[in-house]
Amino acid sequence: MSTHSKPSAADHPVIGVLALQGDVREHLAALAGAGALARPVRRPDELAEADGLVVPGGESTTMAKLAVAFGLLEPLRERIRAGMPAYGSCAGMIMLADKILDGRDDQETIGGIDMIVRRNAFGRQNESFEAAVEMAGIDGGPVEGLFIRAPWVESVGAGVEVLATVRSGESGTHPVAVRQGNLLATSFHPELTGDHRVHELFVAMVRAAARCAAAGA
Repeated sequence: MSTHSKPSAADHPVIGVLALQGDVREHLAALAGAGALARPVRRPDELAEADGLVVPGGESTTMAKLAVAFGLLEPLRERIRAGMPAYGSCAGMIMLADKILDGRDDQETIGGIDMIVRRNAFGRQNESFEAAVEMAGIDGGPVEGLFIRAPWVESVGAGVEVLATVRSGESGTHPVAVRQGNLLATSFHPELTGDHRVHELFVAMVRAAARCAAAGA
């Protein structure tokens, strides 16, 4: 009798998209284009089945409140602490930050990246812009950075690698893409541009983490 094993996470990772609020559908499509099995995540049991997670753009305060209401905030923190790869874009960057500037006094984050992020740093909705972003780890030239009420990174800890920066007028140059271990974050929205290279980088991170976990098992 033949048996069929479950596809390996190193080959076909299941990557969830936190589907509480924000541009969930666009991330699901980008992940599928990058070779992942993409799934929405709204409940702890769906999170438990994911090999990695994308925290999408949207509104970070609303996302945090919904994560609490759906019983997801603590499970998210536990998976991040346990080494689950995660990628946050725009509001997702805020959610993965250990500290926030200009946030609500009661605003919570998932945390995990040793950085301080300033909310809406690049301005309001009508000040949205596009820029060519040279990003370390991405081959094939700059990525198209779409900045919509975007945060920037004020400072990072010693363990955080800055992958890309953008200049903003007189305020100087600020990090807009960072990585710490299995965690990746961008100020901009690659899921809205049709360029899947940032998602391909994250899928590669998830596969590498799965291989390391399998080797250590």
